[in-house]
Amino acid sequence: MQASRIARRPVALTIAGSDSGGGAGIQADLKTFSALGAHGTSVLTCLTAQNPKAVRAVHPVTPRFLREQLEAVFSELPPAAVKTGMLYSASILREVVAWRRSHPAQPWIVDPVMLATRGASLLEPAARRLLRDRLLPLATLITPNLDEAAVLLGESVRSLGEMASAARRLHEALGCAVLVKGGHVRNSERAVDILIVDGRERRLSAPRVRGVSTHGTGCTFSAAITARLALGDTLTSAVIAAKRFMTQAIRGSVRVGRHRALNWEWEHGQ
Repeated sequence: MQASRIARRPVALTIAGSDSGGGAGIQADLKTFSALGAHGTSVLTCLTAQNPKAVRAVHPVTPRFLREQLEAVFSELPPAAVKTGMLYSASILREVVAWRRSHPAQPWIVDPVMLATRGASLLEPAARRLLRDRLLPLATLITPNLDEAAVLLGESVRSLGEMASAARRLHEALGCAVLVKGGHVRNSERAVDILIVDGRERRLSAPRVRGVSTHGTGCTFSAAITARLALGDTLTSAVIAAKRFMTQAIRGSVRVGRHRALNWEWEHGQ
């Protein structure tokens, strides 16, 4: 009797911080990878003590330990696609930049995480210039939300027109594809994101889902893009598929304790 054929899964890697509440960070990324059919690997940048209400403490890893994690993953489970989330410090950023420069083959999605949904700082001020000047130009795609785009450009980004202008300017300045996420635009009936790939602008729109916390949405969106790239999608197709996944994860949100959380398993009816 022949052994059954073993299914193969592509490897996706997240380089990010943990969320002890399970709704964002490494935990959200791994749930997203699994839901979309990729094998999730992780390199931890920080431990956080947090829940859906607040980030209480952040404990970064050492740059040496970060590199040891990267070496462990790449030596035996080389990823087909990589994403970065919370990087936190200048020393961690320098290590990630050095690794990226020496491993240019994989597509890298950089989610420029700076602030938690509740306002806590997730990137030290000294690291912001390093993020913009050294890591973002090495990205395949960056995925800033409105606040992050505003920090990167030094000006307010609130309306759809300002989003489009910000995406264009970031694309021209950095040379990578840009996805400016419009989930935080107020008084809009639709959630519109602006995508620019190779100079071509595309607007991705979905009905806005009211009354659901956005905790973990940025992590989940960038992780979904990464998973779809690992599965073989083109960049634009990966973003479109990830937008659909994100919308359904919000629409199908579930009650967890006293909070509502994204439903990463919505495709399985859970």
